[in-house]
Amino acid sequence: MTGTLSHVRRGRWVLGLTATAQFVLQLDVAIVNVALPTVQHELGFSSAGLQWVVTGYALPFGALLLLGGRLGDMIGHRRALIAGLVVFGLSSLSGGLAVGPGILVASRLAQGAGAALVAPAALALLTDHYTEPRERAHAMGIFQGAVACGALAGILAGGFLTEYAGWRWVLLINPPIIVLLLVFVLWRIPTMHGRRGVGLDLPGALIVTAAIAALMLGVNQGAEHGFGTWKVWMLVSLAAVLVGTLTIIERHASEPMLPPELLRRNRAVILGAALAIGAVLAGYIYFVSLYLQRVLDFSPAQTGLALAPATAMVMLMSTQVSRRVLGLIGTTGQLVIALGLMGIGQGWLAFVDTDGTYLADVLGPILITSAGIGLALPAASLAITSGAAPHQRGIAGALFVASQQTGSAIGLAALATVASAQTAVTGHLVSGYQRAFLVVAVVAIAATVAVAIWARQRRE
Repeated sequence: MTGTLSHVRRGRWVLGLTATAQFVLQLDVAIVNVALPTVQHELGFSSAGLQWVVTGYALPFGALLLLGGRLGDMIGHRRALIAGLVVFGLSSLSGGLAVGPGILVASRLAQGAGAALVAPAALALLTDHYTEPRERAHAMGIFQGAVACGALAGILAGGFLTEYAGWRWVLLINPPIIVLLLVFVLWRIPTMHGRRGVGLDLPGALIVTAAIAALMLGVNQGAEHGFGTWKVWMLVSLAAVLVGTLTIIERHASEPMLPPELLRRNRAVILGAALAIGAVLAGYIYFVSLYLQRVLDFSPAQTGLALAPATAMVMLMSTQVSRRVLGLIGTTGQLVIALGLMGIGQGWLAFVDTDGTYLADVLGPILITSAGIGLALPAASLAITSGAAPHQRGIAGALFVASQQTGSAIGLAALATVASAQTAVTGHLVSGYQRAFLVVAVVAIAATVAVAIWARQRRE
């Protein structure tokens, strides 16, 4: 009985600490965006250089995730979590104290590298501890709720901190939280060593990192300068060549960077869904925020408050509703419903108008969209990590997070381009937002249909 209680208590600590770590990582994806104009003015960034305050975090975060997951499998997920938190905390401090553009960008690059160690290690620790399906579903709901809430809360916190405390606090808020996390991780999470014999496929690690980096850089350049430029095509082509090279190398590797059993058709379909979820999550937060501030004249702080109901909905669906629905219709059925809700919510947002209001045009669709996100994230993460061997849980978690981050980067860049092109044709800002929301809706519905067809084929 005592052993059971000890296991339960340890599980609560593991869940609380890993969810908090994931929340902080996602918070930093969005929190800096609101402060960008102030950062540019105070540190003297050029317009081209300013994008690296955002890209500098997103690029290493996405590109190094698979390597970070593999390292966690090798050295132990607890050690990887601690190392990542230390790097993330120190780089947040240096960024908050930056006196010039170079220091801030370097700090954001280091932050992204630290985050790439933390994210897969946190997810692996959770799946290591929660082995019973019902308990794991509940824990995953809370964990993934923290992911979505971190992205939404970043806008709220960024607005208030920039407006009332100064832009530096969007970064300086991290170190005290990280110190507390480290204390409790060292105290409450037991040491778990990496699996002996698990090696690092160095060529595979370098190639997959370079491929993701080239793709994300290409997409970023496309969003900034248009997708018809030679630089964009060169980067995207390089990414394609590297993926082809990786496929050949992995066939002959004794310890492949991407184990074939993790890339079978069932996980491949879910990874595609994770790409779509990332695109929807990034796109709708970005364009709703722009609509509220540029069309409805909301302040940054008001924008954060306007998105608070969506945060509450994500938490409700992921922590309370998800585990009950999973027990009735399974991960695939829940994912189909979730993607459908996201498509409906985004389709509704496609009707926003210049003379619209928050209550009539925004609140309803963001609640529907966030309900879908709250159901989608736990279902997708469970589907990808379930059945992974203990020594592959880090890389399995990294696959899920990498898919989500890549979807966010590609989706946001493509949607920004679509919105800009539509606005240029019509001369109306809102028409660009309408087109972006419509594209997001189509992506979500297409993912719904794909998962539903795949699920039906599995049953036949």
